[in-house]
Amino acid sequence: MALQSHLAELERRHQAIDKEIEKELGAPSGDDLRLAELKRKKLLLKDQIERLRVAAKPTLH
Repeated sequence: MALQSHLAELERRHQAIDKEIEKELGAPSGDDLRLAELKRKKLLLKDQIERLRVAAKPTLH
């Protein structure tokens, strides 16, 4: 179950970054550099999550 808990943590972090992005977009003087960095981190987490999901699926042979 360690894989499942790791996956859950990555998903939690992904959602937290999504909230930060929304907050940054709503700010009147949003920082474009910070926004780009948050989006990059979110994409990296999404890639990690997808790799783990694929690795966790049993293969049928």
